Amino acid sequence: MGSAVLLALVPPAVAPKPTKLVKVWETDTTLRIPESVLYDGKNTLYVSNIDGKPDGLDGSGFISKVSLDGKIENLRWTSGLNAPKGMGIYKKRLYVTDMYRLVCINTENGQAEKTWDGVGKEAFLNDVTITSDGTVYVSDNRNDKIYRLKDDKLEVWMEGEQLNKPNGLLAVGKNKLMIGSTKIGALQMVDVETKTITKVADGMAATDGIVAEGKSAFFVSDWNGQLFHVNADGTKEQLLDTRSNKINSADIDYVSKKKLLIVPTFYKNSLVAYRVE
Repeated sequence: MGSAVLLALVPPAVAPKPTKLVKVWETDTTLRIPESVLYDGKNTLYVSNIDGKPDGLDGSGFISKVSLDGKIENLRWTSGLNAPKGMGIYKKRLYVTDMYRLVCINTENGQAEKTWDGVGKEAFLNDVTITSDGTVYVSDNRNDKIYRLKDDKLEVWMEGEQLNKPNGLLAVGKNKLMIGSTKIGALQMVDVETKTITKVADGMAATDGIVAEGKSAFFVSDWNGQLFHVNADGTKEQLLDTRSNKINSADIDYVSKKKLLIVPTFYKNSLVAYRVE
């Protein structure tokens, strides 16, 4: 009898409220195949524009600057790139992939200061992430490689089929690296010290961008047009599905102070911002 009374006093478990995305703004369509967006931590979104074939060595790619309310402030802030994709910022330097190269651009004047080559012209460098101490990691999703730029040297840090075509990267602290493995549609975690890989979640098709929400949750994009919220325990929730409208979701970013999730639409030539509720 006593236990029954106690049970009656325990409130029923309340399921967590589903996350919802509410569209806030969309840029005009003067962008040209926007692949990646990166928030600078202040007032600017950098956008990499392929402007050609995704593997073209044509020099037509460029970086745009967009305000947090969706205004394109400088369409061709810096140009002459080759199908630029992932980006990372560290101490007024913007690192961007340029097909088989990594390019470092001075954010104060938009000038390229230095480049580092991957292994051979067949390298297909994709995403960039940077740790708090300035170590740069770069994915090569065609060749199952992750490069590391450290002490001014770009070298293959990890390689092999176990990476399953790594695309999106996200450094978590100094010792964890999140990877979007497109071959198996999974979010994986690599221990930087041991290079041990742990699968966090799968079933997300062509995993592309990865951004953190707080300390233990992530937003993950599927290039085909889906967005997911993934918890540390691997549970996930689909937040957006624009596949039927043929709107892609490429390499995303998250402006936590405004709870804005920014999505490059690739072939639709725009950025779309959603408020996370």
